Amino acid sequence: MLAAWYEDKGAARDVLRTGELAEPEPGPGEVSVRIHASGVNPTDVKARSSRSRSTPLAFARIIPHQDGAGVIDRVGEGVSPARIGERVWVYEAQWQRPWGTAAQYTVVPEEQAIPLPEHVSFAQGACLGIPAITAHHCLFADGPIAGKTVLVQGAAGAVGYYAAQLARLGGARVIATVGAHDQARLVREAGVTQLVDRKREDVKERVLRITEGHGVDRIVEVALAANLDTSLAVLAPSGVIVAYASDNEPQPPPPIPFRALLWKNATIRFVLVYLVSRDEHRAAVQELSGHLKNGALRHSIARRLPLSRIVEAHEAMEAGHLNGKLIVDVP
Repeated sequence: MLAAWYEDKGAARDVLRTGELAEPEPGPGEVSVRIHASGVNPTDVKARSSRSRSTPLAFARIIPHQDGAGVIDRVGEGVSPARIGERVWVYEAQWQRPWGTAAQYTVVPEEQAIPLPEHVSFAQGACLGIPAITAHHCLFADGPIAGKTVLVQGAAGAVGYYAAQLARLGGARVIATVGAHDQARLVREAGVTQLVDRKREDVKERVLRITEGHGVDRIVEVALAANLDTSLAVLAPSGVIVAYASDNEPQPPPPIPFRALLWKNATIRFVLVYLVSRDEHRAAVQELSGHLKNGALRHSIARRLPLSRIVEAHEAMEAGHLNGKLIVDVP
């Protein structure tokens, strides 16, 4: 099979290779998926980066990327042969395993291969996985959000885009921050109307004006440290800040504002999707599947590149400033 891989950590152009490898065989409870589209996440490039050299590679050779979409072509023992030929999206393919989706074939436990409706393209299916499950957990880990007000920071990003939509579909009032006119258009097309341009407006002032001084019940946060002062100012009493990243974090990191958090009776929840429980994964997948079937979710693809240009894809991810998911097309 055609695949991309690395055998050492370092810069993308120094360690990433493409070529022919043997196809992995599905074991008991697993399926083999012929990948058509592979999604790139920040954790994919960070795991390969020389910045993480202190942690050795878990396997002699790693095919990167957690997310993807394709067609089941073989099944392992205990899996119904009826699944062969099924269109699926897959998630966490390379978590604690050597076979990611940057290849023509990967193998995953069958519950990580989720039916993909015919009207959803493989590229769109590869957008889901890490961003969509992360967004779901950020929103619902602390209970229902119907009738609550949710602030989604960075709503044009891969996670934020799904979080804004899932919050709206979950019955919440959604306020979203964006950083450019094209981002505002993207988020507005997804059904979110209350937008704040973080580069041209005072986020604190606008959010408090929109909520008539009450503040927001939950914040889905992509830049925890950089936004913490603003978040505390707009958080309602007993509100929750859910952080899945801390982009643009100053060095050294700022101290924890204990008293400000205390007097809001606030909660800060940290989300690393790989460590979210299996039951919570299943709940996210079930809800996402329903929205996909109903055509209720939009998908934002920032850029598409062929597998032969995977180095360029990783460098684009490291450069940042992407509105949506970066997709690698697998021939």
